[in-house]
Amino acid sequence: MEEFRVTTSVRSRVTVADRVRAGALLLGALVQVVAGGLGGSGAFGLSVGQVAQENTTVVMPVPAAFSIWGVIYAALLVLAVRGVLPGQPERPVQRATGWWLVASAALNAGWILAFSAQAVLLAQAVIVALLVVLAVALARLTAHPADGAADRWMLHGPVALYAGWVSVATVVGAATTGTFLGAPGTGGVATVLGALVLLVTGAIAAAVVARTAGALPYAASVVWALGAIVVMGPPLAVTVAALVALVAVVAVAARRVLAAPRGRRVAAAFG
Repeated sequence: MEEFRVTTSVRSRVTVADRVRAGALLLGALVQVVAGGLGGSGAFGLSVGQVAQENTTVVMPVPAAFSIWGVIYAALLVLAVRGVLPGQPERPVQRATGWWLVASAALNAGWILAFSAQAVLLAQAVIVALLVVLAVALARLTAHPADGAADRWMLHGPVALYAGWVSVATVVGAATTGTFLGAPGTGGVATVLGALVLLVTGAIAAAVVARTAGALPYAASVVWALGAIVVMGPPLAVTVAALVALVAVVAVAARRVLAAPRGRRVAAAFG
């Protein structure tokens, strides 16, 4: 493992393409912050929260849970600012993930615009694409272990936190899209489907926690989202499913960290 760390941390000469990529990521991070603020205020039509409330479902998180976007945006902005500093743009890990993170910024801004404009079906397609892009970025980070605390807190951690939240947001968005298209958002069928979807979501999230970088930040945002669904007070079956999924993610995260050798637990938790 130490050999792998040495080879992946070797820096080559910075190129124009490196600087363009780093600049694009910083611009994307800024655009996300602005789009998030405008989307929350209803500048594009209705606010994101208003659209969600008009298409409520049994798996809707409590509104306060969406405050995590502020943490995600701040972390991504720090990531992007660090990415333009000397010695960063030419790193192999930045080259492997940079354009994927630029794409995630563009897709997130697009999702906010589409959802606020009540183009819910388009918004769902965009958030699915966002999840795929973040999954690729997280997989690439897993192939480039963190080179110290700075990478863990300002690269692996932010991406994992972002990916975890979007993992659940995609599922919630799918339910919202179904309601928008005329499917029942409440009732017996919605409750059964909601419970099944949350159980599957928990199983997939637990598998991600067991295998990828940033296990703890990813698990934390998934648990935050699932807990917010419970707090919203859905039908009992949905509550139980969300709690089972939550416990599964916590258990896998704890096992991964505690099973690692003492000197490797931080790496197991954050990449």
